[in-house]
Amino acid sequence: MIECVLFDLDGTIVDTNELIINSFMHALKQNSLPLLSREQIIPHMGTTLQQQMRAFSGLEDVSKLELSYREFNYEHHDALVRPFPQVNETMEELRRRGIKMGIVTTKIRPTTIKALEMFDLMQYMDTIVTVNDVTEPKPHPEPVLTAVHNLGVDLRKTLMVGDSAVDIQSAKSAGVVAAGVAWSLKGEEILRKYEPDYIIHDMAEILAIVEQGTNE
Repeated sequence: MIECVLFDLDGTIVDTNELIINSFMHALKQNSLPLLSREQIIPHMGTTLQQQMRAFSGLEDVSKLELSYREFNYEHHDALVRPFPQVNETMEELRRRGIKMGIVTTKIRPTTIKALEMFDLMQYMDTIVTVNDVTEPKPHPEPVLTAVHNLGVDLRKTLMVGDSAVDIQSAKSAGVVAAGVAWSLKGEEILRKYEPDYIIHDMAEILAIVEQGTNE
């Protein structure tokens, strides 16, 4: 039985997709760089902001782009962010069952907290691992291993849930059970290429995985 569930944030338990895409488009436009389509942006979502900005701009120093992105992102956060169905209900049931929970994200801590508080999700989290808390972000195993260490749980009885390749890669490298979410903008077919243990189509499916899924 799974004793701990770790969640990615963006695109997994909170729908920040439109906020992220619009923030990138704003940053590129404000800095007089060629604009990208949604289809060009989506495959990179899930990696760090700096990694994405370098990929989109071809620049090494992306500090100005990052500033533009964060200003727009913060200003429009509450208007563009939405909840995903069944998230709070599923977490409430996981807590009732005594399952430990945590966040493992490539976001910075302030905006992570902002999104969690907006949808009353902070109450469920026993640990929060952001890009500020690790040396190597996902897809490296360090973020997942950090969360596992913080919670004192068994790797083999831990589930990592995410919407991108880096979530699955980090989970598998760390030795935990990996689940991809079918509502990912990247598409279920893309996630399956990284061989997650599960693909879930509804957040409540996590409850069944908790009962049966381990890496033992």
